[in-house]
This record gives sequence, structure tokens and C-alpha cells, in this order.
Amino acid sequence: MEETNLNQTIRCIVKLGGAAITCKSELEKINEENLDTVSSHLRQAMNLGSCSKQVMGMDWSKRDGVSDISSSLCDFGDQCQFNVDFSRFVVVHGAGSFGHFQASKSGVHKGGLNQPLVKAGFVATRISVTTLNLEIVRALAREGIPSIGMSPYSCGWSTSERNVASADLLGVAKAIDSGFIPVLHGDAVLDDRLGCTILSGDVIIRHLAEHLRPAYVVFLTDVSGVYDRPPTDPNAVLLREIAVDEDGKWSVVKPTPQSMNKQVEITVAAHDTTGGMVTKISEAAMIAKLGIDVYIVKAATSHSLRALRGEL
Repeated sequence: MEETNLNQTIRCIVKLGGAAITCKSELEKINEENLDTVSSHLRQAMNLGSCSKQVMGMDWSKRDGVSDISSSLCDFGDQCQFNVDFSRFVVVHGAGSFGHFQASKSGVHKGGLNQPLVKAGFVATRISVTTLNLEIVRALAREGIPSIGMSPYSCGWSTSERNVASADLLGVAKAIDSGFIPVLHGDAVLDDRLGCTILSGDVIIRHLAEHLRPAYVVFLTDVSGVYDRPPTDPNAVLLREIAVDEDGKWSVVKPTPQSMNKQVEITVAAHDTTGGMVTKISEAAMIAKLGIDVYIVKAATSHSLRALRGEL
């Protein structure tokens, strides 16, 4: 694994949950309202300068349904007004309604790249997730965030029995030190034992946290946080604080287990090839074990803006 030598420390790694930025019940449909709000929140959290400064949009390409590009070079005569100081963030997003369908139907997550259906599904999955990555990069760019898409497969990430075996951490570090915000995503990757598999965004975040050591990590989800059972259950209880021991085991602190009087139950959607909330809690616990604070909060809310700013 490559050594990473950053010139400065990382402030935050953010996970944009797939269910929070897409409409998971509709194939390959982005939740535009949530994505726009999240992008604005990220700009506000990253911006160390005056919030009154004008946004310099960086998406200069045409969009479907929009007649003109969002910015014109002639608008940037006085470039001094755009000298915004962005703090050091890394963004990782899930797939939501992009990628999961293709991966689950073809069995990419199970391996077997020698099978025609799996190979076709590998290609289809990557087309889908990279399409979403581009749209997220563009949304961030329209907010003046200098974002750079970095697809794990294309950047040399691979696994061995679903565990990260290689990762281009140096490329991520160079992008950060150059003033860019890397935007990674869950991806179909090669696996030296299985042939191929799905590398989830949650696993990517944990690996980045281990090597980049951010001040804190934020998971933005489609619900208010972690519940003791599926949040659709009317008896579900929000777990406000979870403590992680040195051995990686976690336990509920607030509310107290006595007041709950029940065990935590977790389910995974049938189409989710990355483990769903089970993987999210497991990876979040591994990050917390490193001594890094982890916030799990609903995207596009005032609470999520506070979390992105590191305000407990």
C-alpha cells in the first residue's frame, strides 16, 4: 500500500448516502432537490472565507433541459472576488438507484468474472455509477467547489476476498494538496480471489480514514441517523450516541439500553449489494476505533450542516 504524505491534515471525509441523493425506488433517478441542498451545505461547511463572496461556478458544460451553460468566462473579470479558501474535504458517495440494480441482477458482487453475465454486469454497473459520479461532481462544481471525480477502478483500487488490497491513496493526497476536493464512489473492482466484486463507499471511507486521519467523518443518510430497527417501524428508537471499544465492539450509550428494553435489529434491502446499514455501522465503528468522531445524520437538514461543520 502506498504511503500518503499530506502537506496539511484533512478536516473531514463525507459519505453521501446513495438513498439520500437518489430516488432508490426509481432506476437511475437523482434526487435533485437533496443533491442541490447537500452541495450548498458542503460549500458552506468547506468555505473558510466570507459567506458573502460570490460563487464561481465551475460546470461550464451544457446540461439536459438547460439552454445555457451555468457560467460564462466573461463573468469572471475581477477574479479576486472568487478567492474562496476551501478547507480540506474528501467526498465519497454511494450508488443508490444507480449501479445496485445492475450489480444485483448480474451477481457482480459475488465474483465470477469468467461468466458472460457477470462480465456484462461489471461493465453495466460501472457505466451507471460513473454516470452518477459525474452528476455529483457537476453539482458540487456549480457551487464553486473544485471537485474532481476519482473512480476507484480507474484509479487502481482492487480487493482480495472483498478486502481492500490496493488503493491509489497518493493520487487522492496529491489532489487534496493541489486544492481539489476528490469525489470517490462505490465501484465494481477486480478481486484477485473472486475475479471481481463491489467495493462499497463505506469501505472506501474507512480505508481513507485509516490513512488520511481526518478530524471527523460524516455519513449523510436518508433518515435521521441509526435506529434500533428499521425506521419505518413505528416503535423504532433513534440511537443518539454509540460508543466503540478498543476491540471494535460498539454499544448504545443514548438512550440507555434499559430504557429501550430491546435488541438492535438491522435489515438489508434485497437489491443492496454493499451490505446496507450493517456495513455502514461496522465501518463507522472501525473509524471511531481510530479515535475519529463519526456523525450519522439525515442529509439536507440543518443538523447535517452542523455536522459538516464539525459542530456536535
